[in-house]
Amino acid sequence: MKDRDLSRTVWFKSSYSNGQGGNCVETLRLPDGSRAVRHSKDADGSVLIFTTSEWDAFIKGVKDGEFD
Repeated sequence: MKDRDLSRTVWFKSSYSNGQGGNCVETLRLPDGSRAVRHSKDADGSVLIFTTSEWDAFIKGVKDGEFD
């Protein structure tokens, strides 16, 4: 996969992030529909990239309680 420059992008922080020192994630929708995910407290750290179908499967799993 080609490296992407995500330094000038606006990330979305999860509404479940409470700002009390917990583990928080941020996501970014990329132009091709894929999603980038990173730890909000390590903005310069690793980023995971998920294809549209991978992200859709993850969201479906969340809604179906697969990860409860």
